[in-house]
Amino acid sequence: MLIIPAIDLKDGACVRLRQGRMDDSTVFSDDPVSMAAKWVEAGCRRLHLVDLNGAFEGQPVNGEVVTAIARRFPQLPIQIGGGIRSLETIEHYVKAGVSYVIIGTKAVKEPEFVAEACRAFPGRVIVGLDAKDGFVATDGWAEVSGLQVVDLAKRFEADGVSAIVYTDIARDGMMQGCNVPATAALANATRIPVIASGGIHNIGDIQALLDAGAPGIVGAITGRAIYEGTLDVAEAQAICDLKYKVE
Repeated sequence: MLIIPAIDLKDGACVRLRQGRMDDSTVFSDDPVSMAAKWVEAGCRRLHLVDLNGAFEGQPVNGEVVTAIARRFPQLPIQIGGGIRSLETIEHYVKAGVSYVIIGTKAVKEPEFVAEACRAFPGRVIVGLDAKDGFVATDGWAEVSGLQVVDLAKRFEADGVSAIVYTDIARDGMMQGCNVPATAALANATRIPVIASGGIHNIGDIQALLDAGAPGIVGAITGRAIYEGTLDVAEAQAICDLKYKVE
């Protein structure tokens, strides 16, 4: 399981939101490239970038910062989400050196677009499913659909999706612990690898994911916890590596 530091971009700065609210953000750095370097030096093997402005506007807004990070670390897998709603946008990011694009709102509203994107960019498409009480949310979490997360995830199994990033909105940015039961249930219900997101606070939350009995959980995204120092990236990754080495 990979520990994946999150760099959320708002107006060119590195921030963290609470429960996805743009009006409740904390700025951690005005230099996202340097912040990325910090996590790379800590030993991370993948970065999770989110264009928060793009998520609300429906098109990339912080693309220049994303490109700068990708060019600074050409060997590091980078995944980007927020405002990715066209093949042209995916092509732009792929050419910029980004490894994976995360399709969120568009995947929910137009599931056929995921299949189209997977055909055009095989191995590079991740679906982001953000949930509130088990139902999928869209448009920067401003809207909640009537779709169950597990049902939608199964729909994408035949498309060639590389992974699902699953976020429990109620937990995101609150550092109250990841929703392990829901994450494990999703991982056990689909053949698509699942990346956990939302609420990770400390090493205990990482251990809980490892102990969940769901081998389909292949990563854990962490944001506020690593910025506020309640979780150490290197220590968390070492624990993950040890578990799988022992097994």
